[in-house]
Formats: sequence, C-alpha cells, structure tokens
Amino acid sequence: MSSPISNVRPPADALLAEIADYALNYRSPSDEALDTARWCLADTLACGIMALAYPACTKLLGPLVSGTTIANGARVPGTSYELDPVQAAFNIGTIVRWLDFNDTWLAAEWGHPSDNLGAILAVTDWISRTKAAGQPLAAFNTPLTALNAQPGPTVRDVLVAMVKAHEIQGVLALENSFNRVGLDHVLLVRIASTAVATALLGGTREQIINALSHAWLDGSALRTYRHAPNTGSRKSWAAGDATSRAVRLALIAMTGEMGYPSALSAKTWGFQDVAFKGNPVKLARPLDSYVMEQILFKISFPAEFHAQTAVECAMKLHPLICHRLDAITQIELTTHESAIRIIDKSGPLHNPADRDHCLQYMTAIGLIFGALTAEHYEDKIAADPRIDALRAKMVVAEDKQYSRDYLDAEKRSIANAVQIFFRDGTSTEKVVVEYPIGHRRRRAEGIPVLRQKAEAAFAVHYGDAKAAQLESLFSDRAKLEAITVQRFLSGFVG
Repeated sequence: MSSPISNVRPPADALLAEIADYALNYRSPSDEALDTARWCLADTLACGIMALAYPACTKLLGPLVSGTTIANGARVPGTSYELDPVQAAFNIGTIVRWLDFNDTWLAAEWGHPSDNLGAILAVTDWISRTKAAGQPLAAFNTPLTALNAQPGPTVRDVLVAMVKAHEIQGVLALENSFNRVGLDHVLLVRIASTAVATALLGGTREQIINALSHAWLDGSALRTYRHAPNTGSRKSWAAGDATSRAVRLALIAMTGEMGYPSALSAKTWGFQDVAFKGNPVKLARPLDSYVMEQILFKISFPAEFHAQTAVECAMKLHPLICHRLDAITQIELTTHESAIRIIDKSGPLHNPADRDHCLQYMTAIGLIFGALTAEHYEDKIAADPRIDALRAKMVVAEDKQYSRDYLDAEKRSIANAVQIFFRDGTSTEKVVVEYPIGHRRRRAEGIPVLRQKAEAAFAVHYGDAKAAQLESLFSDRAKLEAITVQRFLSGFVG
C-alpha cells in the first residue's frame, strides 16, 4: 500500500524568501546603479511617449470600461487618464514596451527590465496622490495600515524600486532559460513587479512571499506570439499584462490572503515540475545592483537587441553602397547563436511586430535608408521592393567566438558583422561592431545620445519648451530624487 501524502506545510521555498528579503530590506544601491536608473527612467518615459503616436497602441489604453473614473488614480504619462493602479500598470507597461525601444537584458533568458516601471509608477503615483489628498489607502476594502503611516513616495523610491526590479528579473535570467522550454520572459516581469509592488505597498515579509507564490503559480505565457509564423502585437502589450497582474496579486496579498510556500518546489504540482521540466529555478548570484549597472539601452533605434550592432554596421556601410544597391550580389551577416535562433527569418513579414524581429529586414533598412525608426516597420515603407530584394541576397552565419563572447559574464558583447559583395567582383570591408552604443562599455558615449532621444520624444508630444523642462529634471540627481512622485508625474500629464 502507498503511504498517504503528507499535508504538513513546508517552509517557504528558499527562492521566494530570498527575493522577499531583498525586496523588503535592500536600501543601498551603488551610486552607479542609481545614476543609471535615473537615465533609465528618462529613457523609459521617452519610449512610452513615443508609442502614443501609434493608434494600434492607444486603442488599448484607458479604463477597462469606457467612462470609468477614479479619484486620485494613477496617471498614464502623456495622457489625461487617471486609473486604478492595476489598469494603470497595464497602460504604462504597454506604452513603454510598445516600440521595442526600452532597455534590454541578455542572458540565458532575456527581457526588458524597465517594463517593471508599469507597476512601479502605477503604485507609487496612486500612493502619492491618495496621500496628498489626505485619503487613507486601502486594497479590496482592507486598510493599508503600515503604508498609511509612512510619508508619500519620492522619485528616489522609484529609482531604488527600479534597481530592485531590474536585479530580480535580471539575476533570475542569468541561468534560468524559460524561453528554451517555450515560456515567455514576461514571466520574470511579473515576478519582479510582484515583489517590488508588494514592498512599496508596505507589505510584510510574509505578504511578499505570499504574493510571489501566486505569481509563480500563474505559470507563464507561451512565446508563440514572438516567433514565426505567429509573430504579432501581443508581444508589445505582454509586459503591460504582466505588470498589471503583479499589482493585482500584490493588492490581494495585502488583504492577508494566504500563499503557497512550495509553489516552486512542490512535487508534481509545483512550477518547476509542471512548467520547467523539473529543473530548479535558482539565483545565479546574490541580489545587489549588478543588473542596473550592466543594463543595455536601445538608444539610436528601435530594434530587437540581437540586431542592434548589425544595424550599426549597416548604417556605417550606407553611404558607401546606397547608390549601388542594384549591383549587390550577396550580403554576408555574421552573428551569434541567439540572433540566429530568434530573429533569422525568411519569407513574408506580416506586420510591424514581425519586421522588428527580423535580422535581415532591420539590416536592409539600415543599408537603404541609413536610419531605422519605428516608422520603418509600418506597411508603407515595408512595401518598398528594395527591402525584400536585399533580404533575398543575405546569408547569415554564426561566428562561434561571437557566441562565446555573448555568454561571457565579463564581455557581454552582442557582436554582428556585415560585408557586401558586388557584381564586378569587388566588396566592402567586413564591418564589425561588438558592443552597441547602449552597452555599459559605451556609457560615456551613449548617455548624451540617450538624453537627446528623450528630449526629442518629449518635444514631439509636448513641444520644445516643455520638453527642455522635462529633460532638465534629470540633470541633477539629488534634486530629482527629492521630488514627490505626484509632482514628478504631473509634469508628464496630457
């Protein structure tokens, strides 16, 4: 006879406890991490503002039911919406991810840690505005007693929360490759946002662990919408969905709702057995501020990050070959394994989401136009016959050293090379770029360009005078950190 299953509750999985302790107690990010977070905040807001020019994005924004209003709700930058924090997180997370232009983390699992700002800004603005109005905070009619006794959040609280969310998502990604089993990386956005949002709401260690257990129990979205032949626009709102779910779970946990201590490790029924092929989910290194220090910015153009250096190569070649496109016989793209697995694509490209995940398409745009903007993914430009003509002449090959350097913890390169051959037997040099401008190794070069990107985005939406004012907020970190979230976000309304 078999023995009955023990119903003794185990202690919380070690991973849940470690993440909860970090989210609750970590207070001292490095100066480099906070400085990088400042520019990450500017960059991410700029990405969100730029997305508001696209109806495919804006049709998803606003309250879930049209006409619904909420007093002291969280604002959505660039709009007049005031929403409950769950729906605000969806809105903010959607706009910052829409154009695939915000920061990137590449490891065994990749992702975009600034997606977590959907949860961070929604929660902190709701708290800040409610406190400023002199109203008590509650979740599902449960008073947030500890939070009500605290002062309202400042931008420093936002920056510290960003460092934490980046770290949780990024360190989990270092060794745990969820995409290899078909799960989408937005799982880690939900995990990081849940931990940080619960802490921002004044959650106890137990409440953060409980919320995290629910976040893992949710499993993960499939990566179907990121890959041929199904690539589509859900990849642009998946992060918004993850952040909104995180805020909902955080608010549920704040009511005292129970958690599930072995959500990861439970035999047969836990996340590891059900969704991760029995592999343990683990942290590759102690949680600190490593990820924010190392983060990769998409500064010059919106392109899937494995193609960033390929597009830089193409832009360098553009003035040399743009008048000889018809004479090209072959284009050799040398790249790393991850690029081949994710964005090496042939055949028809059906929509902007399909095109911004095609190595050949992005490289062709750089060669033809010497630039790459979100507009280059739209149908009007995609109809240019020169693009597919060049795609047909491209040969993609892996350089094993590029692949090794991509995985090297010290180098973290994302190398690509492009060489073009002509009908008369001549060729260009093989142009190689190992590190994109958004890499940590190019920070001094990259930050001024990032600031230009932000101010240009703000200018299109708000006008030149206000854009300069908004961009100047980021010039002095000490002053920025002291601003209340309510005051800070009020500048981005409308």
